[in-house]
Amino acid sequence: MKKAFLVFLVSLLMCPALTAQTITYKCSKGTAGFFSKAPLENIEAASDKITSLLNTGTGEVAVLIPVKSFKFENGLMQEHFNENYMESDKYPNASFKGRLLDSCVVQQGTAQRMDVEGELTIHGVTVKRVIPVQIKYNSDGSLQVASAFVVALADHQITIPKLMYKNIAEKVDVTLDLIFSPKK
Repeated sequence: MKKAFLVFLVSLLMCPALTAQTITYKCSKGTAGFFSKAPLENIEAASDKITSLLNTGTGEVAVLIPVKSFKFENGLMQEHFNENYMESDKYPNASFKGRLLDSCVVQQGTAQRMDVEGELTIHGVTVKRVIPVQIKYNSDGSLQVASAFVVALADHQITIPKLMYKNIAEKVDVTLDLIFSPKK
């Protein structure tokens, strides 16, 4: 019985998400990017205008990115992205709301792969997704969260004109790199 209790106690100490104090983390710094590889051209953009919260007690996570905050090397490409494909005036934000499927945040200095299950909304269309993340608990108390996943444009009713099929990929690689600090 003592052995089982000791294992339980060590587990609690190693997993801040399971301790008595629930901490809500806010994204203090981060980037979101996407890359479209097509036969005629590659399209790449990034945003550092991310709002995100993570609750270690419940595992709930929410991410909000203004679509117009994505910056491209080519201004015309950015204009077409916002006006023709994403319809950013009509659908101004991309968002994700979900919950970590695993309840334990790893020890300081180490990283652990986890899955987040939730709803990804892009172009006004919400799709249920399971997205992989890497979470690292840093010695300063911050959490670093990184993710890479693929989004099919058709899933979010983003249409590609037939003339542009060689310029825009049907699936886009998405990356996130977020630093969360305890919310005060």
